[in-house]
Amino acid sequence: MLRESSNVIVLHDKHLRRILKSYFRYYHESRTHLSLDKDAPEAREIQANKLERVVQIRQVGGLHHRYERRAA
Repeated sequence: MLRESSNVIVLHDKHLRRILKSYFRYYHESRTHLSLDKDAPEAREIQANKLERVVQIRQVGGLHHRYERRAA
């Protein structure tokens, strides 16, 4: 399995706090967890599998992404 490496350069303590806050939001709202049957700690609504376009939502400054269906 190939893993992509992501690096962040922290400029100062305020910048670090902003990055960590963003990552914790991602971790609890978007990241799937196997122990939660591939759901996030804050449960998300299941989206219908219709012919709608899928949009990419950048998270954690673009290091991670979430995908959602949106009306065309």
